[in-house]
Amino acid sequence: MINYAYLYLLSPLHTGGTTQEGNLLGIARESHTNFPYIPSSSIRGRLRASVKDKDQKFKLFGTDLENASQLEQGTIWIGDASLLWLPVPSLSHGVVWVSCPMLLKRWARFTGKLDRIPVEYSCNFLNGNSAVYLKDAILKAEELKQWQKWQDFLPQTPQANTIERAIVLPDKHYATLIQMSLWRQVKIKLDENKTVDGGFRYEEAIPPDTLMYFTWGTTSAANGTASQIHQEFTQLLAKQEILQIGGQESLGRGFVQQWLASASK
Repeated sequence: MINYAYLYLLSPLHTGGTTQEGNLLGIARESHTNFPYIPSSSIRGRLRASVKDKDQKFKLFGTDLENASQLEQGTIWIGDASLLWLPVPSLSHGVVWVSCPMLLKRWARFTGKLDRIPVEYSCNFLNGNSAVYLKDAILKAEELKQWQKWQDFLPQTPQANTIERAIVLPDKHYATLIQMSLWRQVKIKLDENKTVDGGFRYEEAIPPDTLMYFTWGTTSAANGTASQIHQEFTQLLAKQEILQIGGQESLGRGFVQQWLASASK
């Protein structure tokens, strides 16, 4: 059985990528879409560190070489965290959350809503003949389509009630808009005389107010105890409402609000 939990970013989140181009320190991206994501190892490591009982830690997440003579598989698997809705600055509407059919279909496989995927340019806040400005993109009013059942593709929970304006963009345009909307922070190194030592460095991050989710379930190591393991891990997630994922915790980066998805569809 596949379960899933939501992550709502409270601050910019950076998880290191595999390459660094020039002075830009990138983030982890999916190889086939180039979309940002949170590796499962980052989520698993944070949850594992929150378990104080050694026996429960080894049971859920497996052993490590520091505490055991050989590695053993844990009873819980955790998947990567995928984008669902990304906030984009808008000159006409303040902030608009955007997604695309591919990401909505990916999420709908777990929620049973594949038959309700909205068409491209579906919008829940049409206002007469007003265009929608997203970064450098202009969406004309005649291109947008009224989206009545947009709430079917958002978790109806207090944690996500800030998402009020939503647009579904074509996959190819969404990828471009993401690249333009990532958080980028300029960093410099100062020497003992408070002068710049070296050049500037830019660091990417997924912006706050992004909605993501990750999947999880029990492994074959549960061996007849899947129901008990499921309950234990559910209780663990329920206690971890706020998680810090990725680097720069001392700078307030990577804090997310986490909650379990409802069993209802």
